[in-house]
Amino acid sequence: MGIQRTENESLPRISFIIPTLNVERILERCLSSIARQTYPKTKYEIILADAHSNDRTREIAQHYGATVLDDDGKNMEEGKRLALRHATGEYIVFIDADNEITHEDYVERAVKALATNPQALGVEAYYLPSPQMSSFCAYLTHLLHISDPICWLMSRKPILVWEKDDVECWELPGDSFSYPLGANGFVFRRADLEAVGATEHFQDTHVALRLMRAGKRQWLRIRGRGVHHYYVHNLWDFIRKRRRATVHFLRVQEEMPLNWMKEKPAVPLWLAALYCVSIIGPLWHALRGWLQRKDPRWWWHVLACPATVLGNAWGIWTYCSYRARKKLVAELQSKSP
Repeated sequence: MGIQRTENESLPRISFIIPTLNVERILERCLSSIARQTYPKTKYEIILADAHSNDRTREIAQHYGATVLDDDGKNMEEGKRLALRHATGEYIVFIDADNEITHEDYVERAVKALATNPQALGVEAYYLPSPQMSSFCAYLTHLLHISDPICWLMSRKPILVWEKDDVECWELPGDSFSYPLGANGFVFRRADLEAVGATEHFQDTHVALRLMRAGKRQWLRIRGRGVHHYYVHNLWDFIRKRRRATVHFLRVQEEMPLNWMKEKPAVPLWLAALYCVSIIGPLWHALRGWLQRKDPRWWWHVLACPATVLGNAWGIWTYCSYRARKKLVAELQSKSP
């Protein structure tokens, strides 16, 4: 017991940061997965940046001992900045309410891997399928990993640099930074976040992009571990989610015109959009995925591609039509799956 207590005392403190708004239907699953972690409860804190929920979100959070902050910002990124300014951990874990940590030792392994690999900018979670999610959700999160066919096409495919035991090290090829890195179970060092001014201008992909520009081109993954990302349930939810995400993206661009899609992407935006509205490209990838992996969920690709163009176009129209509304992104939040 004495040895175990000494080991626990030497562990670094962790802060879980979760932006929330009316997520009572899914928050319990997220917080219970944190509570099941092997990391000592005395060594972590949970901070919710809550945008004034009017359901049981705050009650559930307080049941799990979370600190709840009033988020008066325009979007979830401002909420994350607020929580980050109040965080006391040496390591920061960004979790969304629609995430569930897959394994009880994920955080412990992630922190240990990051502590022994100072060249890495953070730990990226694998998005693993769950029996509770729909086949469409599993296609988006597990098969694509990036939950949007346009972004999936534009992203450079990471290269596995090395692997040791269950730790993998990844980086992007060449001098491209075109990969949306830094959300859903991602673990950062607080010192790295502070080095790029995250408390003042945090945005998921911007932080990783700035760290890569500063020379930290590598990141880690823990093999077979990460989060279940309950992104959407069906195609209509996806279209609405892409609408909201597009409005959010355009709002962020107003303040911080930094964009990973302009960092030498695999294909330009116009070509990715053209691919998605054609039948040949999506059908070819669906057929290839089905033949290579024997996974019928790849056939969702044929429908998801035109759906993402529709959702993004709807988002652009919404942004242009209701630009003056401060809480527009929050107003567009779809019901949790």
